[in-house]
Amino acid sequence: MPLFLRATFAIVRKDLTAEFRSRELFSAMLVFSLLVIVIYNFALELTPTIRREVTSGVLWTTFAFAGTLGLSRSMAVEKDRGSLDGLLLAPVDRAAIYFGKVMSNLVFMLLVEVFILPIYSALYNINLFHPGLLLVILLGSLGYASVGTLLATMSVQTRTREVLLPILLFPVAIPVLLAAVKASTGFLNGATLAEIWPSLNLLIAYDVILSSAAFMVFDQVVEE
Repeated sequence: MPLFLRATFAIVRKDLTAEFRSRELFSAMLVFSLLVIVIYNFALELTPTIRREVTSGVLWTTFAFAGTLGLSRSMAVEKDRGSLDGLLLAPVDRAAIYFGKVMSNLVFMLLVEVFILPIYSALYNINLFHPGLLLVILLGSLGYASVGTLLATMSVQTRTREVLLPILLFPVAIPVLLAAVKASTGFLNGATLAEIWPSLNLLIAYDVILSSAAFMVFDQVVEE
């Protein structure tokens, strides 16, 4: 296996091993997500039709805020423990560090979503296990984790990192979230693929653009 891939998967393995031992990050993300959907469920007295219409917005609001919490804590732990400096001093391409952190952050987001989807389905009486919707969740989470990892690396160097990350992340991630919400709504409402495809195409395009841009500037960000 090439050195680049070995370094990438070593970072993923490190993050997952540390998290499975402490369960600090995943627990915080899961509890936050559960709190959001339970509050929505009991605070909004909606008819079944309206519930289906607002489902994609509620889901992506939950995923976005839980993902932001996870991104912030993931990089803060690296900084506080001194692991980030160790990673930067390692004799590997820094792109491997970026992709390793993206993959581990994506795994954490997907694990939370795996728990949230059946609970949301039970509370709102909506079947969310549509292949198209699951694809949108994967693509949206990938785009969010890609740009979020870069901005979390940038903001972790500041004293106000918990406040700064959402301020930087949400404006940049809005295209991903809007495209994901629109595509999710299409699949939930039974729209045709021709109607959904523009939003899905936009989501894929933004994933590629944001990931490529983050990859190109990551080295400069960590140097600063």
